[in-house]
Amino acid sequence: MVSAAHTVLGEVAADRLGVVDAHDHLFIRSPRLPGQEMDDVADAAARLAAFGSLGGATVVQWTPYGMGRRIAELPALSRESGVHIIAATGLHQAAHYTDALLASVRDRLAELFISELTDGIGETGVRAGLIKVAGGFHGLDEHAVLTLRGAAEAHRRTGAPIAVHLELGTGALDVLDLVCGELGVAPRSVILGHLNRSPDFAVHRLAAEAGANLAFDGPSRANHATDWRMPDALRALADAGFADRLLLGGDTVTPDTPGMPHLLRRVAPRLELDLGKALLEQILITNPARVYAW
Repeated sequence: MVSAAHTVLGEVAADRLGVVDAHDHLFIRSPRLPGQEMDDVADAAARLAAFGSLGGATVVQWTPYGMGRRIAELPALSRESGVHIIAATGLHQAAHYTDALLASVRDRLAELFISELTDGIGETGVRAGLIKVAGGFHGLDEHAVLTLRGAAEAHRRTGAPIAVHLELGTGALDVLDLVCGELGVAPRSVILGHLNRSPDFAVHRLAAEAGANLAFDGPSRANHATDWRMPDALRALADAGFADRLLLGGDTVTPDTPGMPHLLRRVAPRLELDLGKALLEQILITNPARVYAW
């Protein structure tokens, strides 16, 4: 059996994903971002084209259920740009949704995630390729526990990877205690996002030792210590023997976020100077091919 990523145009063999932006958004809409929605198809096409022109080959959109994924637009955008797109199912923090929407899905999360991974999202026929959920700030609230349990059940029944938004990079070990410790998900199937926003190298090391994948996904947010501390964090993990756990992403969440082109135009050359070409290629090509193919 050949492992393959589930893209919006169908399965793609792991070794054909190329350079991967492991966490980004083409479309996203949230009540927490009033007036900053990303909902413009032409803008999404331009960002994909710029990413492709810089050598990018795959974008993983972490936008989950109910947050303006615009799934029906993704196949055409992928065809026109030549860039693979992997879409997500899952559920974000409660603050991103109305009470009515949460009430409509709360008792059927695993079934919803499984359906979108296996049958397709809505009437589009497009299958999700990962499950995106979220922790809380320095811990797990009731909503986070509920969604993480749904994600774990969906993973057990499909094999899809679980990507976790860590609020300001915190709560990584709490997530692993629940998802991997109590619920039995293999750590290699878990992606911890935004670790660069909390540059606690000891926590990074503990999460890597547990076997999880670590995403450094949010360059250009200097107020979160994302850029100037990231090379040191990556080097420390690589030197400790965890180079195979590292991922990079642009995490474009507002129209003015530099995002996916910035990842390859500015961040990658900087990291190549600090880490070397071989390690950078492992982080951008080899690691995401393993993580996102299932």
